Amino acid sequence: MSFYTKSQRDIQARFESQPLADAMEAGIVQTEIGEAHAAFITSRDFFFLSTVSGNGEPTVSFKGGDVGTVKVLDSTTIAFPAYDGNGMFLSLGNIEDTAKIGLLFIDFETPHRVRVQANAKLYLKDPMLADFPGAIGVIKAEVTSVFVNCARYIHKHTRTATSPYVPDAEGKQPYALWKRINHMQDHLPERDQGMAQKAGGLISEEDYRDALSRGDS
Repeated sequence: MSFYTKSQRDIQARFESQPLADAMEAGIVQTEIGEAHAAFITSRDFFFLSTVSGNGEPTVSFKGGDVGTVKVLDSTTIAFPAYDGNGMFLSLGNIEDTAKIGLLFIDFETPHRVRVQANAKLYLKDPMLADFPGAIGVIKAEVTSVFVNCARYIHKHTRTATSPYVPDAEGKQPYALWKRINHMQDHLPERDQGMAQKAGGLISEEDYRDALSRGDS
């Protein structure tokens, strides 16, 4: 299968970039994860995940965790955890629908980035769950392409803190603030019922917006 689609080729022709595109594909696009790719991927504690629904609707999610949140199992296989979210399960549902995913790994301080395209599958019962404390499932993906991407438009940022919601070695984490919003209580799953009071009590939606604006969510 060609790396480029017909429409991508058409755009390249319009801007006279086909020779450049061919050179880029030949020079950077690989079907296996090299040592440099693996070192960079496993040094990251977050990534951006793109998925596509059965209706062809794309979405992109930020995924955070500990350093090495994505594990390189071999030259063509990666794995990463699925954590508790807001109950929408857009990414996981899309993986079930189409399996097609894209991952973007970025170092905002250097800067540098690596892109991965793969076919993924969700596993709710897998021995690797032990490697991801607090995870509700594991996604394993077969890589179709991996490549370094130009970093010239990446704005430099300085890292200040790790999210307190990253599960610890026992899988424990603070109770999500949004789960304490008063009007959400009747909609929470059974495992979360009554937890808001133990975590500090109910809050209003305005309280939550104020916390968001302060970066305390």
